[in-house]
Amino acid sequence: MGTKKQFVLDTNVILHDYKCIYNFEENDIYLPLVVFEELDRFKKGNDQVNFNARQFIRELDDLMDDNSSFETGVDLGGERGKLFIVPKYQYPDSLQKAFVERTIDHLILGTTLELQNTTHDMKTILVTKDINMRIKARSIGLTAEDYINDKVMNIEVFNKSETIFENIDPDLIDRLYSSNEGIDLSEFPFFSDVEPNDCFVMKSVRSSVLARYVAASGKVKRIEKSRCYGIEPRNAEQSFAMNLLLDDDVKLVALTGRSGTGKTLLALAAALQKSEDYKQILLARPVVALANKDLGALPGDAKEKVAPYMQPLFDNLNVIRHNLSYQGKEVRMIDDLQRNDQLVIEALAYIRGRSLSETYFIIDEAQNLTPHEVKTIVTRAGEGTKIVFTGDVHQIDSPYLDTYSNGMVYMIDRMRGQDIFAHVNLLKGERSYLSELASNLL
Repeated sequence: MGTKKQFVLDTNVILHDYKCIYNFEENDIYLPLVVFEELDRFKKGNDQVNFNARQFIRELDDLMDDNSSFETGVDLGGERGKLFIVPKYQYPDSLQKAFVERTIDHLILGTTLELQNTTHDMKTILVTKDINMRIKARSIGLTAEDYINDKVMNIEVFNKSETIFENIDPDLIDRLYSSNEGIDLSEFPFFSDVEPNDCFVMKSVRSSVLARYVAASGKVKRIEKSRCYGIEPRNAEQSFAMNLLLDDDVKLVALTGRSGTGKTLLALAAALQKSEDYKQILLARPVVALANKDLGALPGDAKEKVAPYMQPLFDNLNVIRHNLSYQGKEVRMIDDLQRNDQLVIEALAYIRGRSLSETYFIIDEAQNLTPHEVKTIVTRAGEGTKIVFTGDVHQIDSPYLDTYSNGMVYMIDRMRGQDIFAHVNLLKGERSYLSELASNLL
């Protein structure tokens, strides 16, 4: 243990992780009373932040007993510190000169500043997910930090293209082409560098092959291009992704990469190809508006209200339709699946509380989920369900998440090496010259 500190928590930390108060070791935690005013506004609703607000209040209720007081500190158990609630809004004169308007953020800053000024024997630290709040805090002499309990610092995997093993024995590659069963991983010189369900390119002096280490069999198998509902992989990365999306033994798949690399399109095409093996295909995405701006009050029922947010998923479905014969069997199959509610596109908030069995479940824009939201989704999986997360971890629309702390990065980091999990990072897209030029120049 180090020198004991005292942490002041911003509301967004609680909304991010309702169990955050248990992650500060022996240090004390202070909650300005104004935080509870903010939590009160978030209690109603079906989104994860609403759930977290309610759960946090229940956590505090469980901590209380007849003899405890948040003003004198409630023991958090084990070797943890105490939890205090600061009952008065503090707004020192020095803060008044910097921030005239008494917003909730400024009241939290005032409480932190007052705590720092009155307890010189302990270091006071403001913890907030809001970058702007941290900048304000540091500008008035406060120490401010991000909540990093669920951050993943090693993210270089999201900048890498496919793995290539060179100088492989040509006879070994020839055997792989001729074998339907695959070859034991131990026969390959790179066997110690490969994890379950890793995909890679092998090259010899005369040939090359796309391959995958299949965890279920312990063998390396050749990957062939698979055409699904008019969609065919156009590069090695997409071939890897399609192979994993069609494998029922791989229950959890993560596809990362920038916009235009085909993540959602490949996942939807593979799901349609596997429609006879699942009771339902479910596509969902979190409702996070661009630049965090709501569309406002919208007319219609629940489905009509979220339709603008779900439009990118419908766009991918239309791409598949346009690649098929207008009145062909596969188009009729899509129509039948939608008509019978076997192909459903909806907001992720509507999934809470449901147990999904024998479902091919695709979650788009998963980089906008918190680690707790990802855990919640995965625990919804019943028998025979396959879950696919797609997203660009470098493009975060949620205001309190970043590349290091979003749920998709967290899940990939924790699941790596598991037999039922696979991750493919797609860097090569099929975008137009205009979009490529814009991404490089703007």
